[in-house]
Amino acid sequence: MIGYVTVGTNDLPRAQKFFDAVFGEIGAKRAWNNERMTAWGMAPRQPSIVVAKPYDEKQASVGNGTMVAVATTSPGDVDKLYAKAISLGGKDEGAPGLRGDTFYGGYFRDLDGNKFVAFCMVPKKKD
Repeated sequence: MIGYVTVGTNDLPRAQKFFDAVFGEIGAKRAWNNERMTAWGMAPRQPSIVVAKPYDEKQASVGNGTMVAVATTSPGDVDKLYAKAISLGGKDEGAPGLRGDTFYGGYFRDLDGNKFVAFCMVPKKKD
């Protein structure tokens, strides 16, 4: 159902460098860009994440309670994406780990303060 998600930035070149490296950890590439925004995705016609300078030319700000969930295929991919974000100056919002029985996620904020979670679903451990 989701086509794309957009988060704001006040420094597009800085955001591009950050997300080229972070999303590159799971094989995502720039899908398109222009002077105001850049999108990353895994494949054409698949959902993407867009980072944009606000259209109204006011300062970008983060939404309280807003978060972008980046689906990965394995806990190893979650760990790599999260570690790359932190190494590039992203802020920890919850280290990778199991939450509940089957949700494995790592939470971080980008350089503009936008919140992300890299996650995957894992089989429930048998008791």
